Amino acid sequence: MLDASAGSERFFADHYVNLRAPHASDAIAAQLRDTGLVTLNGLTTRQAVLVSASQLMEITPHPHGAPDGLTLIHDTGGHAHCTGFAGLGNGELLAHTERSGTPKPPRLILLVCLQPASTGGETILTDGLDIHARLASQNRAAAIAFSQPRTAYFGTGTGHASQVFTVEADGRISIRLRQDGLARWSPFVQPYLPALRTAIAASQHRLTLQVGQGYLLDNHRWLHARTRFTGDRRLLRALGAPHVVLPNGFTPCPTASVLPMTSGAV
Repeated sequence: MLDASAGSERFFADHYVNLRAPHASDAIAAQLRDTGLVTLNGLTTRQAVLVSASQLMEITPHPHGAPDGLTLIHDTGGHAHCTGFAGLGNGELLAHTERSGTPKPPRLILLVCLQPASTGGETILTDGLDIHARLASQNRAAAIAFSQPRTAYFGTGTGHASQVFTVEADGRISIRLRQDGLARWSPFVQPYLPALRTAIAASQHRLTLQVGQGYLLDNHRWLHARTRFTGDRRLLRALGAPHVVLPNGFTPCPTASVLPMTSGAV
């Protein structure tokens, strides 16, 4: 069995871009287009995170954010049992799309560790490309069902009706998901939820972020999650629109092309 810390370090290294290297912005843009994920290091202060975020994206506000657009992600002590606020507690946070209940979720997420947890608090990242490929090869009916329009409703009364996989006009696919009490499912797709969760679990990558380390990901391609933790874990997050043009979502594997059904959804 592979050592978890070694796997985390390898995954971080495989996606790492040095912010101080010449033409780093070009390397980041290319990697976002290719894999949708970049890991970063050296962002040890709020100002450093803000400067990098501003260089990478047009920062968009969040209801829990500060006036500079950054959100402190930590255990507030008062949100642990509030539906939709799991990110501000210390419990497990299941794989999800940030702002899934809005008509157009932010394209980019930058998350940087200011202080790791005493125990736990691992970041878990899952590529939508892998989830889609696993479903298409192992349970094609599920992949088709989750591509059916308006089979999920994410958010409160002002949330958004959508689907897990959105097939774009150019054939690329975007993913959108949440798995808490603010996710409601059509009876058409409910039987396939265990298959979706199995595909997510089989595709996960774990990261143990240290001070100054973080990641930049395409929120229309990758899902992110977190394990339960103890201690004063603190991270800074920025959401926004990229300064460069990115194709939407991912190109499905040739053997995993799935067209949405034209009937049966409710």
